[in-house]
Amino acid sequence: MASVDILTIEVGSTITKVNGFRRADGRLEHVAQGFAPTSVAQGDVGIGVDAAIADLEQAYGGSVAGVTTYVNSSAAGGLRMTVHGLTVSMTARAAREASLGAGAIVQQVTAGALDEDDVEDVRELAPNIILLAGGVDHGEKKVVVDNARALAPVAAELGVPVIYAGNSAARRGVTRAFDEHGVELLLADNVFPAVDVLDVEPLRVLIHEVFNRHITRAAGMGRFAEITDRGILPTPGAVLRGAELFAAELGDVLVVDVGGATTDIHSVTEGSLEYAGKVLDPEPRAKRTVEGDLGVYVNARNVVEAYGDETWAARLDDLEAMPATDRQRELTRWLCATAVQVGVRRHAGSLTDIYTPTGKKQVVRGKDLTAVRWVVATGGALTRVEGSAEVLRSVCTGPGAHLLPESTARVLVDRDYLFSALGTIGEELPDEVRATFRAWVEQADPEGAAASRHTAETDVDAEDADRTAEEQA
Repeated sequence: MASVDILTIEVGSTITKVNGFRRADGRLEHVAQGFAPTSVAQGDVGIGVDAAIADLEQAYGGSVAGVTTYVNSSAAGGLRMTVHGLTVSMTARAAREASLGAGAIVQQVTAGALDEDDVEDVRELAPNIILLAGGVDHGEKKVVVDNARALAPVAAELGVPVIYAGNSAARRGVTRAFDEHGVELLLADNVFPAVDVLDVEPLRVLIHEVFNRHITRAAGMGRFAEITDRGILPTPGAVLRGAELFAAELGDVLVVDVGGATTDIHSVTEGSLEYAGKVLDPEPRAKRTVEGDLGVYVNARNVVEAYGDETWAARLDDLEAMPATDRQRELTRWLCATAVQVGVRRHAGSLTDIYTPTGKKQVVRGKDLTAVRWVVATGGALTRVEGSAEVLRSVCTGPGAHLLPESTARVLVDRDYLFSALGTIGEELPDEVRATFRAWVEQADPEGAAASRHTAETDVDAEDADRTAEEQA
């Protein structure tokens, strides 16, 4: 019997998943898996965790007591944030990108001066964190400080922390505004320090730190402190971290997670050189978008009404969370395919014509996916339906109205839903997680793995040649 050296626990909104791994030859081998209903509503997340571990131990045939444990969670409502920037196209967008990348549920985004209705919306939404940004460094200060003064009383009333990630020159005024109301203020580097410069990683790290404190204090979540002495990641942040490590080992990647209520799209890519000079606004290398109207169960009717026809609308009587008949599976597959098609196109950038004093110019708005080498299905519905690989291939059509992956992109299906588990471990053991992804791909797609290794070696040779040329010069 293979030993279990590492345990990962994902406490989802409905299901708690536990995975056991063995460390071997510099990578991780998946040993066993267990599931149980999440028990937040019962007042103790540990009930569901214990049941999932018992399910794993039955499959494993042994105890995992005392094993090193890593946790990610989207329970207790996940991490809810409101985001407040100075301009729609710059700081508000940058702050939203950082929040989504950290795994947050962004409930509100405002740009410019806050009015009474904006502040009242924050009060009614009752977020876990308020994020204030605005202005490039040493730029506009007044609106940012005024927004801090407007937010301070409601933050104090809600008892939630505020993160400031805006103009460094406004920090003193922002700090004073929140100090006067006894609000905890955390400072991050400016997410948009200069025009065309996007810096989201320091803010993502700080959001994770605040999430750790929030999740252990939330109702029913007290057992988290006993389960692990490592940090707790929001589940979407864990998936994005997994995608980053996958891309570092095998090349640019697009990861699609279709759920019952939402569709999450994660991409890790700089885009292609062909379009680099046409990018209008900077995009983060690691990007996450959440399509709250695209789901195969809770939001199935939204998908049918918006993107289907009367034939599929009439089939909604066949809808089941766990499809068992051919008709139910056929409906779920169509819903998955539609969610993927729409979600990936919303995530992707587009080529747009704009008119300048010197004439018409073609620009890229949004994320260029044409350099993506791998398209991966993870999560629940998409990995369970028949033909999931074909669903992913349907979005690999190359540049057109949207900058989609090329037809040469390789397709993988994460049937054991290990991306979030490996992403959680990857915070501490990135090299072993990268080697694990490599081993998985070499088994699932030897040809694609060999091609990615060759490309990586070519890139290294090119970098060495560039360095040599610079040294000689």
